[in-house]
Amino acid sequence: MINQKNYGLGTARSAIRELFEYGKKQASILGADKVFDFSLGNPSTPAPKAVDEAIADIVKNSDPIAVHGYTSAPGSIETRTAIADSINRRFGMDAKADEIYITCGAAAALCCTLSALTFSSEAEIIAIAPFFPEYRVFTEGAGAKFKVVDADTVGFQIDFEKLEASITDNTAGVIINSPNNPSGVVYSEDTIRKLADLLDRKSKETNHPIYIICDEPYRELVYGDIEVPYVPKYYDNTVVCYSYSKSLSLPGERIGYIYVPSSCEDAKAVYAAAAGAGRAMGYVCAPSLLQTVIARCIDVQPDLTDYKINRKLLLDNLTSYGYKCAAPDGAFYLFLKAPNGDGNAFSEMAKKKNVLVVPGESFGCKDYVRISYCVATETIKGALPYFKELIEEC
Repeated sequence: MINQKNYGLGTARSAIRELFEYGKKQASILGADKVFDFSLGNPSTPAPKAVDEAIADIVKNSDPIAVHGYTSAPGSIETRTAIADSINRRFGMDAKADEIYITCGAAAALCCTLSALTFSSEAEIIAIAPFFPEYRVFTEGAGAKFKVVDADTVGFQIDFEKLEASITDNTAGVIINSPNNPSGVVYSEDTIRKLADLLDRKSKETNHPIYIICDEPYRELVYGDIEVPYVPKYYDNTVVCYSYSKSLSLPGERIGYIYVPSSCEDAKAVYAAAAGAGRAMGYVCAPSLLQTVIARCIDVQPDLTDYKINRKLLLDNLTSYGYKCAAPDGAFYLFLKAPNGDGNAFSEMAKKKNVLVVPGESFGCKDYVRISYCVATETIKGALPYFKELIEEC
Protein backbone atom coordinates (compact mmCIF):
# COMPACT_ATOMS: atom_id res chain seq x y z
CA MET A 1 0.00 0.00 0.00
CA ILE A 2 1.16 3.51 -0.77
CA ASN A 3 -0.12 6.98 -0.04
CA GLN A 4 -2.52 7.66 -2.91
CA LYS A 5 -2.53 11.42 -2.39
CA ASN A 6 1.24 11.61 -2.70
CA TYR A 7 1.16 9.17 -5.60
CA GLY A 8 -1.12 11.60 -7.40
CA LEU A 9 1.24 14.51 -6.73
CA GLY A 10 4.17 12.47 -7.97
CA THR A 11 2.56 11.28 -11.19
CA ALA A 12 0.64 14.38 -12.28
CA ARG A 13 2.90 17.36 -12.85
CA SER A 14 1.69 20.93 -12.48
CA ALA A 15 0.53 22.70 -15.64
CA ILE A 16 3.73 24.76 -15.51
CA ARG A 17 6.03 21.76 -15.31
CA GLU A 18 4.01 19.85 -17.90
CA LEU A 19 4.55 22.62 -20.45
CA PHE A 20 8.21 22.98 -19.50
CA GLU A 21 8.85 19.27 -20.10
CA TYR A 22 6.91 19.42 -23.37
CA GLY A 23 9.05 22.38 -24.45
CA LYS A 24 12.28 20.50 -23.73
CA LYS A 25 11.07 17.57 -25.82
CA GLN A 26 10.03 19.80 -28.71
CA ALA A 27 13.34 21.66 -28.58
CA SER A 28 15.22 18.37 -28.91
CA ILE A 29 13.20 17.56 -32.03
CA LEU A 30 12.84 20.95 -33.72
CA GLY A 31 15.74 22.90 -32.26
CA ALA A 32 15.63 25.34 -29.35
CA ASP A 33 15.16 28.35 -31.67
CA LYS A 34 11.85 26.91 -32.92
CA VAL A 35 10.25 26.63 -29.47
CA PHE A 36 9.13 29.74 -27.57
CA ASP A 37 8.92 28.60 -23.99
CA PHE A 38 7.30 31.06 -21.55
CA SER A 39 6.31 28.39 -19.03
CA LEU A 40 8.77 28.44 -16.15
CA GLY A 41 9.82 31.35 -13.92
CA ASN A 42 13.48 30.40 -14.29
CA PRO A 43 15.62 33.58 -14.27
CA SER A 44 17.44 34.14 -17.55
CA THR A 45 19.65 36.83 -16.01
CA PRO A 46 22.76 35.24 -14.48
CA ALA A 47 23.61 35.60 -10.81
CA PRO A 48 25.36 38.89 -10.00
CA LYS A 49 29.13 38.80 -10.35
CA ALA A 50 29.52 39.32 -6.60
CA VAL A 51 27.70 36.05 -5.95
CA ASP A 52 29.94 34.04 -8.28
CA GLU A 53 33.03 35.68 -6.78
CA ALA A 54 31.85 34.89 -3.25
CA ILE A 55 31.26 31.22 -4.12
CA ALA A 56 34.70 30.91 -5.73
CA ASP A 57 36.47 32.63 -2.85
CA ILE A 58 34.67 30.63 -0.15
CA VAL A 59 35.40 27.30 -1.84
CA LYS A 60 39.03 28.21 -2.52
CA ASN A 61 40.03 29.94 0.68
CA SER A 62 37.85 28.62 3.49
CA ASP A 63 38.10 25.54 5.68
CA PRO A 64 36.34 22.84 3.62
CA ILE A 65 34.86 21.28 6.75
CA ALA A 66 33.25 24.60 7.64
CA VAL A 67 32.12 25.23 4.05
CA HIS A 68 30.39 21.89 3.58
CA GLY A 69 29.60 20.88 7.16
CA TYR A 70 26.38 21.17 9.11
CA THR A 71 25.21 24.49 10.46
CA SER A 72 22.79 24.91 13.35
CA ALA A 73 19.32 23.74 12.31
CA PRO A 74 17.92 27.32 12.10
CA GLY A 75 21.01 28.39 10.12
CA SER A 76 24.38 29.85 11.04
CA ILE A 77 24.28 32.71 13.51
CA GLU A 78 26.43 34.82 11.16
CA THR A 79 23.95 34.53 8.29
CA ARG A 80 20.89 35.01 10.47
CA THR A 81 22.49 38.13 11.96
CA ALA A 82 23.30 39.47 8.49
CA ILE A 83 19.70 38.92 7.36
CA ALA A 84 18.26 40.56 10.48
CA ASP A 85 20.59 43.55 10.13
CA SER A 86 19.59 43.95 6.48
CA ILE A 87 15.88 43.87 7.34
CA ASN A 88 16.47 46.56 9.97
CA ARG A 89 18.45 48.81 7.62
CA ARG A 90 16.01 48.51 4.76
CA PHE A 91 12.66 48.53 6.53
CA GLY A 92 13.22 50.12 9.92
CA MET A 93 12.39 46.94 11.83
CA ASP A 94 13.94 45.50 14.98
CA ALA A 95 14.64 42.01 13.68
CA LYS A 96 16.96 39.70 15.61
CA ALA A 97 18.90 36.65 14.53
CA ASP A 98 16.76 34.34 16.66
CA GLU A 99 13.67 35.44 14.67
CA ILE A 100 15.22 34.20 11.40
CA TYR A 101 15.00 30.56 10.32
CA ILE A 102 17.00 29.80 7.16
CA THR A 103 15.30 27.44 4.73
CA CYS A 104 15.77 25.61 1.44
CA GLY A 105 14.06 28.41 -0.50
CA ALA A 106 10.59 29.94 -0.21
CA ALA A 107 8.83 26.62 -0.82
CA ALA A 108 10.35 25.15 2.33
CA ALA A 109 9.66 28.41 4.18
CA LEU A 110 5.99 28.24 3.20
CA CYS A 111 5.66 24.55 4.07
CA CYS A 112 7.19 25.09 7.51
CA THR A 113 5.07 28.18 8.18
CA LEU A 114 1.82 26.56 7.06
CA SER A 115 2.52 23.51 9.19
CA ALA A 116 3.29 25.78 12.15
CA LEU A 117 -0.03 27.62 11.85
CA THR A 118 -2.28 24.61 11.24
CA PHE A 119 -3.94 24.41 14.66
CA SER A 120 -6.40 21.60 13.76
CA SER A 121 -7.63 19.52 10.86
CA GLU A 122 -10.34 22.16 10.37
CA ALA A 123 -7.85 25.02 9.98
CA GLU A 124 -8.23 27.04 6.79
CA ILE A 125 -5.68 28.97 4.76
CA ILE A 126 -6.98 31.59 2.34
CA ALA A 127 -5.26 32.52 -0.93
CA ILE A 128 -6.30 35.40 -3.16
CA ALA A 129 -6.52 34.66 -6.87
CA PRO A 130 -4.45 34.74 -8.91
CA PHE A 131 -2.05 32.71 -6.78
CA PHE A 132 0.93 30.38 -7.23
CA PRO A 133 -0.65 26.92 -7.71
CA GLU A 134 1.66 25.13 -5.28
CA TYR A 135 0.04 27.05 -2.39
CA ARG A 136 -2.75 24.50 -2.60
CA VAL A 137 -0.30 21.58 -2.42
CA PHE A 138 1.65 23.13 0.47
CA THR A 139 -1.50 23.94 2.43
CA GLU A 140 -3.11 20.55 2.02
CA GLY A 141 0.23 18.90 2.77
CA ALA A 142 0.22 20.78 6.08
CA GLY A 143 -3.17 19.27 6.86
CA ALA A 144 -5.17 22.48 6.41
CA LYS A 145 -8.04 23.36 4.09
CA PHE A 146 -7.32 25.63 1.14
CA LYS A 147 -9.80 28.38 0.29
CA VAL A 148 -9.66 30.75 -2.67
CA VAL A 149 -10.93 34.32 -2.91
CA ASP A 150 -11.82 35.18 -6.50
CA ALA A 151 -9.61 37.69 -8.27
CA ASP A 152 -10.29 41.39 -8.54
CA THR A 153 -9.74 41.40 -12.30
CA VAL A 154 -10.11 45.18 -12.54
CA GLY A 155 -6.93 46.11 -10.68
CA PHE A 156 -5.71 42.72 -9.40
CA GLN A 157 -5.62 44.04 -5.85
CA ILE A 158 -7.98 42.37 -3.30
CA ASP A 159 -11.75 42.06 -3.36
CA PHE A 160 -12.29 42.77 0.33
CA GLU A 161 -15.98 41.89 0.36
CA LYS A 162 -15.19 38.40 -0.92
CA LEU A 163 -12.23 38.05 1.41
CA GLU A 164 -14.26 39.01 4.47
CA ALA A 165 -17.01 36.57 3.46
CA SER A 166 -14.39 33.79 3.28
CA ILE A 167 -13.06 34.27 6.82
CA THR A 168 -14.43 31.89 9.45
CA ASP A 169 -13.57 30.84 12.98
CA ASN A 170 -11.23 28.28 11.41
CA THR A 171 -9.19 30.78 9.39
CA ALA A 172 -5.55 30.45 10.41
CA GLY A 173 -3.94 32.67 7.81
CA VAL A 174 -4.05 34.50 4.50
CA ILE A 175 -1.26 34.03 1.96
CA ILE A 176 -0.29 37.11 -0.04
CA ASN A 177 2.32 37.38 -2.78
CA SER A 178 3.45 40.83 -3.92
CA PRO A 179 4.86 41.36 -6.50
CA ASN A 180 2.49 38.69 -7.62
CA ASN A 181 3.04 35.48 -9.51
CA PRO A 182 1.30 35.28 -12.03
CA SER A 183 0.04 38.86 -12.52
CA GLY A 184 3.16 40.93 -11.80
CA VAL A 185 0.95 43.30 -9.80
CA VAL A 186 2.22 44.96 -6.62
CA TYR A 187 -0.26 45.39 -3.77
CA SER A 188 -0.58 49.09 -2.97
CA GLU A 189 -0.08 50.57 0.49
CA ASP A 190 -3.82 51.24 0.60
CA THR A 191 -4.52 47.55 -0.07
CA ILE A 192 -2.13 46.44 2.68
CA ARG A 193 -3.66 48.90 5.18
CA LYS A 194 -7.18 47.66 4.36
CA LEU A 195 -6.03 44.06 4.70
CA ALA A 196 -4.44 44.79 8.08
CA ASP A 197 -7.58 46.54 9.32
CA LEU A 198 -9.81 43.69 8.18
CA LEU A 199 -7.66 40.97 9.76
CA ASP A 200 -7.29 42.93 13.00
CA ARG A 201 -11.06 43.13 13.25
CA LYS A 202 -11.65 39.49 12.28
CA SER A 203 -8.95 38.29 14.71
CA LYS A 204 -10.86 39.97 17.52
CA GLU A 205 -14.12 38.43 16.32
CA THR A 206 -12.67 34.91 16.07
CA ASN A 207 -10.70 35.32 19.30
CA HIS A 208 -7.44 34.13 17.74
CA PRO A 209 -4.78 35.68 15.51
CA ILE A 210 -5.23 35.42 11.77
CA TYR A 211 -1.73 35.56 10.32
CA ILE A 212 -0.59 37.05 7.05
CA ILE A 213 1.83 34.67 5.37
CA CYS A 214 3.82 36.99 3.13
CA ASP A 215 5.51 35.16 0.23
CA GLU A 216 8.25 37.48 -1.06
CA PRO A 217 10.51 35.93 -3.72
CA TYR A 218 9.97 38.88 -6.10
CA ARG A 219 10.38 41.81 -3.68
CA GLU A 220 13.46 43.20 -5.46
CA LEU A 221 12.00 42.80 -8.97
CA VAL A 222 10.05 46.04 -9.41
CA TYR A 223 10.05 48.63 -12.16
CA GLY A 224 9.93 52.43 -12.10
CA ASP A 225 9.21 54.11 -8.78
CA ILE A 226 6.96 51.37 -7.44
CA GLU A 227 7.29 50.71 -3.71
CA VAL A 228 6.52 47.30 -2.24
CA PRO A 229 5.05 47.81 1.26
CA TYR A 230 6.83 45.80 3.94
CA VAL A 231 3.86 44.06 5.47
CA PRO A 232 5.16 43.57 9.07
CA LYS A 233 5.20 47.37 9.40
CA TYR A 234 1.42 47.41 8.83
CA TYR A 235 0.25 44.21 10.49
CA ASP A 236 1.77 42.67 13.60
CA ASN A 237 0.79 39.05 12.91
CA THR A 238 2.83 38.70 9.73
CA VAL A 239 5.25 35.89 8.93
CA VAL A 240 7.61 36.63 6.04
CA CYS A 241 8.75 33.82 3.70
CA TYR A 242 11.62 35.03 1.53
CA SER A 243 13.76 33.48 -1.20
CA TYR A 244 16.94 34.55 -2.98
CA SER A 245 15.93 32.52 -6.05
CA LYS A 246 14.81 35.49 -8.11
CA SER A 247 16.71 38.43 -6.59
CA LEU A 248 20.09 36.70 -6.97
CA SER A 249 19.11 34.31 -9.81
CA LEU A 250 19.72 31.22 -7.66
CA PRO A 251 16.54 29.14 -8.08
CA GLY A 252 18.35 25.82 -8.15
CA GLU A 253 20.41 26.53 -5.04
CA ARG A 254 17.36 26.59 -2.71
CA ILE A 255 18.09 29.27 -0.12
CA GLY A 256 15.66 31.53 1.73
CA TYR A 257 14.31 32.24 5.19
CA ILE A 258 11.35 32.66 7.52
CA TYR A 259 11.12 35.85 9.58
CA VAL A 260 8.80 35.76 12.60
CA PRO A 261 8.78 39.32 14.02
CA SER A 262 8.49 39.74 17.78
CA SER A 263 5.26 41.68 17.11
CA CYS A 264 3.53 38.41 16.17
CA GLU A 265 1.22 37.00 18.80
CA ASP A 266 2.94 33.93 20.26
CA ALA A 267 6.01 34.77 18.17
CA LYS A 268 8.36 32.38 19.96
CA ALA A 269 5.84 29.56 19.71
CA VAL A 270 5.26 30.24 15.99
CA TYR A 271 9.02 30.22 15.38
CA ALA A 272 9.47 27.01 17.35
CA ALA A 273 6.59 25.35 15.49
CA ALA A 274 8.09 26.36 12.12
CA ALA A 275 11.45 24.95 13.21
CA GLY A 276 9.71 21.80 14.42
CA ALA A 277 7.96 21.45 11.06
CA GLY A 278 11.33 21.74 9.33
CA ARG A 279 12.66 18.98 11.57
CA ALA A 280 9.65 16.75 10.86
CA MET A 281 10.05 17.22 7.10
CA GLY A 282 13.76 16.39 7.22
CA TYR A 283 15.17 19.85 6.57
CA VAL A 284 18.33 19.23 8.61
CA CYS A 285 19.75 22.62 7.67
CA ALA A 286 19.81 24.83 4.60
CA PRO A 287 22.87 24.46 2.29
CA SER A 288 25.84 25.69 4.32
CA LEU A 289 27.81 27.06 1.36
CA LEU A 290 24.85 29.16 0.25
CA GLN A 291 24.32 30.43 3.79
CA THR A 292 27.86 31.84 3.74
CA VAL A 293 27.31 33.31 0.27
CA ILE A 294 24.14 35.08 1.40
CA ALA A 295 25.91 36.58 4.42
CA ARG A 296 28.56 38.04 2.10
CA CYS A 297 26.08 39.23 -0.54
CA ILE A 298 23.29 40.43 1.71
CA ASP A 299 23.01 43.85 0.04
CA VAL A 300 23.59 42.77 -3.57
CA GLN A 301 20.70 43.83 -5.81
CA PRO A 302 19.55 42.23 -9.09
CA ASP A 303 20.26 43.69 -12.51
CA LEU A 304 16.82 44.28 -14.01
CA THR A 305 18.02 45.54 -17.40
CA ASP A 306 17.04 42.47 -19.43
CA TYR A 307 13.71 42.07 -17.63
CA LYS A 308 12.83 45.72 -18.34
CA ILE A 309 13.64 45.24 -22.04
CA ASN A 310 11.56 42.06 -22.24
CA ARG A 311 8.67 43.55 -20.29
CA LYS A 312 8.42 46.59 -22.56
CA LEU A 313 8.83 44.54 -25.75
CA LEU A 314 6.03 42.17 -24.79
CA LEU A 315 3.70 44.72 -23.26
CA ASP A 316 3.97 47.23 -26.10
CA ASN A 317 3.51 44.68 -28.85
CA LEU A 318 0.83 42.51 -27.27
CA THR A 319 -1.35 45.48 -26.29
CA SER A 320 -0.95 46.89 -29.81
CA TYR A 321 -2.29 43.58 -31.16
CA GLY A 322 -5.32 43.91 -28.89
CA TYR A 323 -4.41 41.74 -25.89
CA LYS A 324 -5.47 42.81 -22.39
CA CYS A 325 -3.43 42.21 -19.26
CA ALA A 326 -2.85 43.36 -15.70
CA ALA A 327 -0.29 46.16 -15.28
CA PRO A 328 2.89 44.25 -14.34
CA ASP A 329 4.82 46.50 -11.95
CA GLY A 330 7.02 43.69 -10.65
CA ALA A 331 8.23 40.10 -11.01
CA PHE A 332 8.70 38.84 -14.60
CA TYR A 333 5.24 37.72 -15.66
CA LEU A 334 2.40 38.98 -17.82
CA PHE A 335 -1.06 37.68 -16.99
CA LEU A 336 -2.86 37.87 -20.29
CA LYS A 337 -6.61 37.66 -20.75
CA ALA A 338 -7.24 34.92 -23.30
CA PRO A 339 -8.81 36.66 -26.32
CA ASN A 340 -11.15 33.69 -26.81
CA GLY A 341 -12.17 33.79 -23.11
CA ASP A 342 -10.73 30.35 -22.34
CA GLY A 343 -7.17 30.08 -21.00
CA ASN A 344 -6.92 26.34 -21.53
CA ALA A 345 -8.11 26.54 -25.12
CA PHE A 346 -5.84 29.48 -25.89
CA SER A 347 -2.84 27.70 -24.38
CA GLU A 348 -3.56 24.70 -26.63
CA MET A 349 -3.83 26.97 -29.68
CA ALA A 350 -0.49 28.55 -28.83
CA LYS A 351 1.08 25.15 -28.18
CA LYS A 352 0.39 24.16 -31.79
CA LYS A 353 2.67 27.03 -32.81
CA ASN A 354 5.22 25.98 -30.17
CA VAL A 355 4.45 29.07 -28.11
CA LEU A 356 4.14 27.80 -24.54
CA VAL A 357 1.99 29.88 -22.19
CA VAL A 358 0.51 28.53 -18.97
CA PRO A 359 -3.30 28.37 -18.68
CA GLY A 360 -4.61 30.43 -15.79
CA GLU A 361 -7.01 27.87 -14.34
CA SER A 362 -4.51 26.55 -11.80
CA PHE A 363 -3.80 30.15 -10.75
CA GLY A 364 -7.51 30.64 -10.04
CA CYS A 365 -8.37 32.58 -13.25
CA LYS A 366 -9.46 30.22 -16.01
CA ASP A 367 -9.85 32.93 -18.67
CA TYR A 368 -6.18 34.04 -18.44
CA VAL A 369 -2.75 32.70 -19.38
CA ARG A 370 0.62 33.44 -17.82
CA ILE A 371 3.66 34.47 -19.83
CA SER A 372 7.02 34.27 -18.06
CA TYR A 373 9.33 36.79 -19.70
CA CYS A 374 12.56 35.86 -17.91
CA VAL A 375 13.76 34.47 -21.23
CA ALA A 376 16.18 35.52 -23.93
CA THR A 377 14.96 38.65 -25.73
CA GLU A 378 15.32 36.78 -29.02
CA THR A 379 12.71 34.28 -27.80
CA ILE A 380 10.21 37.11 -27.41
CA LYS A 381 11.05 38.59 -30.80
CA GLY A 382 10.61 35.19 -32.42
CA ALA A 383 7.25 34.59 -30.72
CA LEU A 384 5.62 37.96 -31.45
CA PRO A 385 4.42 37.08 -34.99
CA TYR A 386 2.73 33.97 -33.58
CA PHE A 387 1.00 36.00 -30.86
CA LYS A 388 -0.33 38.27 -33.61
CA GLU A 389 -1.57 35.25 -35.56
CA LEU A 390 -3.22 33.82 -32.46
CA ILE A 391 -5.32 36.87 -31.64
CA GLU A 392 -6.36 37.14 -35.29
CA GLU A 393 -7.49 33.50 -35.19
CA CYS A 394 -9.60 33.97 -32.04
